[in-house]
Amino acid sequence: MFDLKFVRENPDLVKENMEKKFQHHKLHLVDEVICDDAALRRTQQEADELRAQRKNISKKIGMLMGQGKKDEAEAAKKETADLGTKIEELSKKEDELREAVNNAMMQIPNMIDPSVPIGKDDSENVELERFGEPVVPDFEIPYHTDIMETFAGIDLDAARRVAGNGFYYLVGDIARLHSAILSYARDFMIDRGFTYVIPPYMIRSNVVTGVMSFAEMDGMMYKIEGEDLYLIGTSEHSMIGRFIDQILDEKELPYTLTSYSPCFRKEKGAHGIEERGVYRIHQFEKQEMIIVCKPEESAEWFTKLYMNTVDFFRTLDVPVRTLECCSGDLADLKCKSVDVEAWSPRQKKYFEVGSCSNLTDAQARRLKIRVKDEKGKKYFAHTLNNTCVAPPRMLIAFLENNLQADGTVKIPEALQPYMGGKTLLTPKK
Repeated sequence: MFDLKFVRENPDLVKENMEKKFQHHKLHLVDEVICDDAALRRTQQEADELRAQRKNISKKIGMLMGQGKKDEAEAAKKETADLGTKIEELSKKEDELREAVNNAMMQIPNMIDPSVPIGKDDSENVELERFGEPVVPDFEIPYHTDIMETFAGIDLDAARRVAGNGFYYLVGDIARLHSAILSYARDFMIDRGFTYVIPPYMIRSNVVTGVMSFAEMDGMMYKIEGEDLYLIGTSEHSMIGRFIDQILDEKELPYTLTSYSPCFRKEKGAHGIEERGVYRIHQFEKQEMIIVCKPEESAEWFTKLYMNTVDFFRTLDVPVRTLECCSGDLADLKCKSVDVEAWSPRQKKYFEVGSCSNLTDAQARRLKIRVKDEKGKKYFAHTLNNTCVAPPRMLIAFLENNLQADGTVKIPEALQPYMGGKTLLTPKK
C-alpha cells in the first residue's frame, strides 16, 4: 500500500503500473479509490460542520434556560438531538467509506522500479550474472532423495504416516549437514556485520496483512484455530513486524539483521517431479537477512543483500546465477526482486534457492513504521529482505555439486568445522 495522495494525483501512473504487472483486473480499483476517497472527505466535512453547529446550539441552551426561555431551550435540545442522529449516520458512512478505501488500497500493487523488465511470469525473468563454472560430471547424478537414502539420511514414508505429504525426517549425516549449513550461515552473516535474531514463529493478523498481500496470505499462511495467530512463512514476517507502530531514530539506521526460523507454508497447487522430495515442502528452516533503512539507501542495500547469498554459496562450491524478476513475477508489495539460482548438474539447469526483495515503503506504510530525522520530520522507512540459505533446497544443490563418482560427498573447507572436521561423507548403503 502506498500514499493515497499519490493515487489521487497520479491515477494514470498507478494504472500503467498495474498494466505492467498484467493486473488488468485491478484497474477499476483506482477509480473506486478516488471516488470513495472524495466521498469520504465530503462526508467528514459535513459531519464536522454539523458537530460545530451542535456545539454552538448546546452553548445556547444553558443561557436560554437562565433567561427563562424554556420552550426555546427545549427546541434547541431537540435540534441538537436531531443533529446527533445525523452525525451518527454520517460517522457510520465514514467508517464504511474508510474501510472501502483501505481494502482497495491494500490490493493496489507497489510501484515497480523503472529498471524492472516487463514480462508476464517467471519464464520472462532476465539473467544478470553467473558465478562459478556449471559442471556436468561424467557419472550419473541420482535424484536428491536417492542420494540421501544412500546415507540412510531421509525417511519420507514415516513422515507421510505422521504428517502427510510435504514433510520429511532427516537422519544422521544428512541431518547434521542440514544443521551445519544453518550454523555456518548464521556465522557468515554475523561476520558481515549483521545482528543475529531469533524471532517469534507466530504473528497476529495485523502483522500478516502488513507484510504481504491478501493473495499471498491465502496461498501461504497457516492459521492457528481459535486464535488471532498465524505460523510464519518466513522470519521476514515477524522481523518486520517487530517495528510495527514504531517511530525509529534516524541515527540508529540502518538495522542490519539476520534471523533464523522454521518456516511453514501451505504451498497450494500441484507440482511436478522436480518439486518433490524436499524441494517444495510445508516445513523448513531458513537463515534470512532483513534491512530497515532510509529510502535513499535501499537500492545500495538491495545489491549487497543478494551478493551475500552469492558469496555464501560460492564458499560451498555451488555455482549460482542471479536472475532479475520481471514485472509479472513480482508480488504486490515488491518494487524490485532478484532470485539467486543454484546449478543442478542432474537437471543440467539452475533452480531457485533464494530471493532478494526491495519493498521500498510498502510494508512500512501498512505497519506504520516511521523514522524521525534530526529536525523532527517523520517519514516511512524502506524495508528489504533476502534469503541467505534454506537448507532443504540448499541440500539438493550441495549434494549434487559435491557428489563424487564413488558416492561420497565432499565437504568444502568452510563447512568442515561445523561437521566435526569431516572432509568427506561416506554412504552407508
